[in-house]
Order: sequence, then C-alpha cells, then structure tokens
Amino acid sequence: MNDTALLTITITGFTVAFLHAAIPTHWVPFVLVGRARGWSRRRTLAITALAGSGHILVTTLIGFLIAWLGFEVEESIEQWFPFLTSGILLVVGLYFGVRQWRGQGICHHHPPGSRHQPSQDCGHDHDHGHTHWDEELAGTSLVKDNKGDWAAIGGLFSMVTLSPCEGFLPIYLSGVQFGWSGFVILSGILAVATTAGMTVLTWITLIGSERFRLERFERYEAGLLAGLFFLLAGVTFFLRHGH
Repeated sequence: MNDTALLTITITGFTVAFLHAAIPTHWVPFVLVGRARGWSRRRTLAITALAGSGHILVTTLIGFLIAWLGFEVEESIEQWFPFLTSGILLVVGLYFGVRQWRGQGICHHHPPGSRHQPSQDCGHDHDHGHTHWDEELAGTSLVKDNKGDWAAIGGLFSMVTLSPCEGFLPIYLSGVQFGWSGFVILSGILAVATTAGMTVLTWITLIGSERFRLERFERYEAGLLAGLFFLLAGVTFFLRHGH
C-alpha cells in the first residue's frame, strides 16, 4: 500500500509540476526575448534552465518548511494525520475548483516593468498569445537594446523565481508519511518536471513550431489541478486508513 501511495503521489506531483511549467508565462517570454536579442538556441535554452532552477529552489525551500512542520504534527497526532492531510488536499482541490468555476484560473506572472494591470491577471477575458506577450515585453528592460543581456537575464530569472509552483506545495504535505526520503524524491520529481516542461516547450517553439500554442490551456489549469488534488486526497485517505 505504501508503494502504491508513493507511486500515486510521485505521478501526481510530476503532472502538477509539468502542467505548471507548461503555462505560456513560463516559456514564451524566453522565446520572445531570445529572438529580440539575437540569442542562439542553445543560449536561450540555457537561460530558460537557469531561471527554472531558481523556480525549483524557491519551491523546494518552501516545501522543506512544509515537510518539517508535517513531521512535527504527525508525531503529535499520528492517528489523525491521514484525515488532516486528506482534508487539506480536499480544501486545496475545492479552492482550484472554485477558481475554475468562476473563470479565474491561475494568476499569471508578468515581466518587471510591464504595464499590465494585476487585477486582470486571473481572468480569461484575453488570450495569452504571442501577440499579447509582444505587447507585454515591449519597452521593458528585457528587450530594450540599450540594456545589457544580463539585465534581461536577471529580469527573466526574477520573474520565474519569485513565482513558486504553489500547486506542488500540497504534494509535499501528502509525502510526509514517507519521511525525508519522500521529500527528496518529490524534490527530484519537481526539478525534472519543471526543467523538462520549460525547456522542451521553449525548444519546440524555437525550432519553428509556431502553431504549438498552449495559451487556452491556461484557462483550464485550475480545473485540472482540482481533479488531481481530489484524486490524491482519496488515495491518501483510503490507503492510509485501510492500512
């Protein structure tokens, strides 16, 4: 049962992290800035991976705190901890489900210096296509010719690093039952899925697949996450309760 639970958690974690990395805000800016600055394909991918590492590090640090707190709580209420974990996962699933039902989706992240209004970031009244990002990036330090490449790299890095994968944090909580080894496994899953999602989608676009666009996917990410967390809550409860 423990093996089944761990397998379910790792698969769910990989899916959540990859879906999060597939959001256009996590790879389209790298393509557009790379083209505007004349970066080679290899350099653009390297910068994408670098920014992804910052994103992974911040998420992992927060996950470390969640895991440590979970270990402390589990020692105090070991008998009730599966109920607590399942309940939290259900609440998270309901949160994302309500966001999807209200048409809010997931809040997006915008480059430093852009004029986009934050209040509009969670809606889906506009299509996050390449044209939108062209307008979003125009006039910022990311593409201005009078700014050095390091300013652009720093802007891209901060844009992604300061927006941790919030959807993966409950995954760390569900892995508390497996101790620190579970935390290490999940951190590895996060790193692989995030890096793969960002770099693969950037690479596919760079080689000329302009029709490979996932802007509309953004609208349904909250609903997909809700379903995944409902599934994980059920698995966490029934496997632990049955055991």
